[in-house]
Amino acid sequence: MIRQRRTRIVATLGPASNSPEMVQELARIGVDVFRLNFSHGAHADHAGALKAVRDAEAAIGRPLAALADLQGPKFRLGNFAKGRIAIEKGQALRLDLDPKPGDAKRVQLPHPEVFKVLAPGMSIVLDDGRVRLIVRANGKDFADVEVVSGDALSDHKGVAVPGAIIPVPAMTAKDRTDLDFALRIGVDWIALSFVQHAADMADLRRIVNGRAAILAKIEKPAAMDDLEAILDVSDGLMVARGDLGVELAPEDVPVAQKRIVRAARRRGVPVIIATQMLESMTSSPSPTRAEASDVANGVYEGADALMLSAESAVGTYPREAVSIMDAIIRKVEADPQWAGLMRAEHGPDADEDVDALIAAASRAAEARSTACLVAYTTTGSTARRVARERPLLPILAIAPNPRVARRLCLVWGLEPRVASQPRGVAAMTDEAAHLAADLGLAPPGSRVLIIAGPPLGAPGAANLLRIAHAPRARPG
Repeated sequence: MIRQRRTRIVATLGPASNSPEMVQELARIGVDVFRLNFSHGAHADHAGALKAVRDAEAAIGRPLAALADLQGPKFRLGNFAKGRIAIEKGQALRLDLDPKPGDAKRVQLPHPEVFKVLAPGMSIVLDDGRVRLIVRANGKDFADVEVVSGDALSDHKGVAVPGAIIPVPAMTAKDRTDLDFALRIGVDWIALSFVQHAADMADLRRIVNGRAAILAKIEKPAAMDDLEAILDVSDGLMVARGDLGVELAPEDVPVAQKRIVRAARRRGVPVIIATQMLESMTSSPSPTRAEASDVANGVYEGADALMLSAESAVGTYPREAVSIMDAIIRKVEADPQWAGLMRAEHGPDADEDVDALIAAASRAAEARSTACLVAYTTTGSTARRVARERPLLPILAIAPNPRVARRLCLVWGLEPRVASQPRGVAAMTDEAAHLAADLGLAPPGSRVLIIAGPPLGAPGAANLLRIAHAPRARPG
């Protein structure tokens, strides 16, 4: 079960895909990380899905990761007396706190914190961008707005205020309950929605306290402004293009995506590109040409992972969506232009001994006789640093702890495996060469480069580079 690609696939589980049989099939086809979306489903559903992931892991013989995605705060309109109203450009409308059903003149916005940030001239976006308003006047409990675009509004449509920092915490009471549950059942990654600044991720890190890796969803312009500080306190990023696209102009979203991916790659922090990658495959067995190009572009950028949402959670063709994404990724990674792009962009200049060692190993790996790199890693740090260099050879990441190996499933190019720590450098060299050969990563007689940090098993920076050769057959 070696992946024949470097870019990883994240798939969201839901009614179309959370049966044990389907989870195992999707894992075999190519899913590396399964997303549990806490915006939908009961805790029992997510517990069952996680068990299916762990069972699939045992069945296919390679680590699989589970990512719990917290919902975050949601701002929505109240109800309309008739469930829906027609609107037109230039129409006046009032938003207020009054819980009475709305009509063509007013409707409830039950979020006083939103009114606090409004000012005349500001934009309000409703229904994922289908309706746009401009504030003409406002107070602490109302806003008089004018319709800029859109033709209808109905109950409970979402509300966004582009460019504003709304004074609410990223975690709601529901999120804290969901987080506690996700940690108790043992997920590997926690994704936080509505991140506006680094303090949101710092709060999450304090609560999680090492029980899972944490990932910041970049879906607010305010987060873009605080991106480097967010990276300081995050283990991963997600380019949440759906919500980001509501608050940014369409032409700004691709630029933002590239900026986020580059920033994460410089730091060696895994980054996921998400939302509408193969959206048409929710109901179609094949993607549009534009969607195929979108997936390919993420691979050319060097993103660690690409994500399926509705396509795998509620779509009619979850198998086909994973298969096609896998095929597109492999096709791009076979393109010499992709290889050139990966060689051209590496991490920052080495400023620590371990960076210098890994950079040297990556250059040495370009020799034709070298088949793969092996990184012994206790916490995952060494393996992630190797992946940051984007070497074009397979990277076997050997970890003694299954939790560490699972977290590494999200990282570009890594083939994580669980193995006990060898006793001494000689045993480490021998075991690494044999495991690389057994997995088919190193043909007989080929060179294997091994990176580790003695004393083996102790967390710390790698400071050892060994050369071994794959055996022709395991003795015995």
